[in-house]
Amino acid sequence: MRGFLLTLLGILILLAVVAIAAFVWLTRTPEPAPPPEPAAGERTVEAAGLNWRVREDGPAGAPAIVLIHGFSHSLESFDGWAEALSGDYRIIRFDLPGHGVTGPHPDGAYSNEDTAAQVAELLDTLELDRFAIGGNSLGGLVSWRYAAANPDRVAGLVLVSPGGYSINNVGDEPVEVPLPVQLYLRLAPDAGVRMATQTLYGDPSRLTEDRIAQIGQMMRQPGVGEALIARLQQFTLPDPEPLLATIDAPALILWGTADTVVPASHGPRFVDAMPGARLITYDGAGHMLMEEYPAETAADVQVFLQVLDW
Repeated sequence: MRGFLLTLLGILILLAVVAIAAFVWLTRTPEPAPPPEPAAGERTVEAAGLNWRVREDGPAGAPAIVLIHGFSHSLESFDGWAEALSGDYRIIRFDLPGHGVTGPHPDGAYSNEDTAAQVAELLDTLELDRFAIGGNSLGGLVSWRYAAANPDRVAGLVLVSPGGYSINNVGDEPVEVPLPVQLYLRLAPDAGVRMATQTLYGDPSRLTEDRIAQIGQMMRQPGVGEALIARLQQFTLPDPEPLLATIDAPALILWGTADTVVPASHGPRFVDAMPGARLITYDGAGHMLMEEYPAETAADVQVFLQVLDW
């Protein structure tokens, strides 16, 4: 019996050592990924205490449209639209604070209000006068908040599955970020990035290996993992309707019926709350419409942009 107990004790100690080693490995700070090579039209712009990665496509004197990516992604989310629209429009994109090459904010200010104010400072620095603005998910939320605060500067809004109404029990106060989510954001393992990104597509077969690798590379930029966790810890979704009701600019809202992140049922609520909004839905499409169906969605955006009062 004594020998059995000693053996059992040894097994328990071994399991404890393995568990501690696994915890230490999972919570380590991984080596950051190298930044991508700057693309044509890309530059660094200093604003709001940050060095923003900014990319512009299209004629400098053309009507401008600002496109803002969603949570944990980067300006590459709108590559398809930039290619389709840059013949007629000046396309301006950037990595949000705490994302991609822009990297962490020195003050750790990542609330939605903070982000909208930081974007406003960037757009002031870019000396944009009147323009269209839009985005996906978090980027859509930032866009409509900007439009509410700057009505004279916004010619139109393009929102792709925008944040706004409560999801995942997030409301007036942030919710606790589960440890597995923190580990995923901190490490951004290839398998995890693949699985998470596939859930954003209604048809995962349209997601390429190159895009998965690109997302992982941007999530593993220095300090980004911790910044993404900090953003979730500050993330709130109070009732958006008082602000939405003040937006008079024409708005095009695009939503996939198979969106598993922000339900498509939120689309009609945005339309009801915004006087000038129109909704287009895409059967079977997911949360990343502009990536999953870039040509189809860009064509709808092109029609919308043509009738704006620039």
